Amino acid sequence: MELYARVRRAVLVEGRSRRAVAREFGLARKTVRKMLEYSTPPGYQRQKPVRRPKLGPWQGAIDAILEDDKQRPKKQRHTAKRIFERLRAEHGYTGGYTIVKDYVRSSKIGGQEMFIPLTHAPGEAQADFGEAQVVIAGVEQKAHFMAFDLPHSDDCFVQAFPAETTEAFLEAHVRAFEYFGGVPRRILYDNTTLAVARILGDGQRQKTRAFSELQSHYLFAEKFGRPAKGNDKDHASYCTPLADARTFSFAIRYVCFLLCLPGRSSTGGSYRHCPLSL
Repeated sequence: MELYARVRRAVLVEGRSRRAVAREFGLARKTVRKMLEYSTPPGYQRQKPVRRPKLGPWQGAIDAILEDDKQRPKKQRHTAKRIFERLRAEHGYTGGYTIVKDYVRSSKIGGQEMFIPLTHAPGEAQADFGEAQVVIAGVEQKAHFMAFDLPHSDDCFVQAFPAETTEAFLEAHVRAFEYFGGVPRRILYDNTTLAVARILGDGQRQKTRAFSELQSHYLFAEKFGRPAKGNDKDHASYCTPLADARTFSFAIRYVCFLLCLPGRSSTGGSYRHCPLSL
C-alpha cells in the first residue's frame, strides 16, 4: 500500500510522467495506469459466477425450493440441512452437504434488500398513525396515536384518539404545530387514505380535499413514502407508540398525550388531559 501511495503522489501531485515513474519504481506502465484509477487497490474482481459442476444439475431444484419459501412464514422455511436431505431423497443427489450449504447461503444473501442510512435536514418531519391498548378510567381499550417526529433534532409529539379519522388527522397536525412552535417545511407520510385519495399510474398521488386544504393553510410541502415500505419513515415508525410498553418509556418524557373525546374543539371534538396507563 505504501508503494501504491508513492506512485500516485509522484504522478498526481508532483506532476511527473507515467513513463518516468514506471521506470523509477520498476513497474509496467499498465500497472501505473491502474494505480492512478483507484485510490486504494481494488483487489481481485471475479468476472464470471462461481462454477459448481458437482451441484449444477441440482441448482434448479434448490432455486425452486428457495423461491417457494418466500411465500411461507419464516419458521416454516427450509434450512440448508433440510434442502440437502430433500435433494438426496427426491432428486438423487450424491454430493456433499458443504457445497449445498454454501450455495443456499449465497442465494439468500443475494436476494436480501439492501438499506442505506437516511439523513434529514432541519425543518423536515415525519408523521404516522399507530395503535396501542390503553387503560382509561379502569377500562382497557384501543387508542389510535398520531405521531410526529423531527428527525434532525429527535423531538417528538404524539396525540391519542378514539379512532383514526380525518378529524383526528387534522387535529393532530394543529396540536403538533402548536407543540413544535412552528410548521415543518416538509412532512413525510405513508400512503394513508386520510391524505391520499389514490395513487396514479405514474406514481403521483391524488390528495384528499381535507389534506389539500390543510396543506394550503399551513403551506408545508409533502412527501409520500414508497407503498409497503415502512422503513422510509425511520423515525416516525419508531416514535409511533405500539402495544409494547417499552416503546412508551422513551417517549413519555417528551410527549404530551391527549385523548380526543366527543364534544367541540377546533376540528369538531373536545379534548382533555387523560391519564394513560398500560
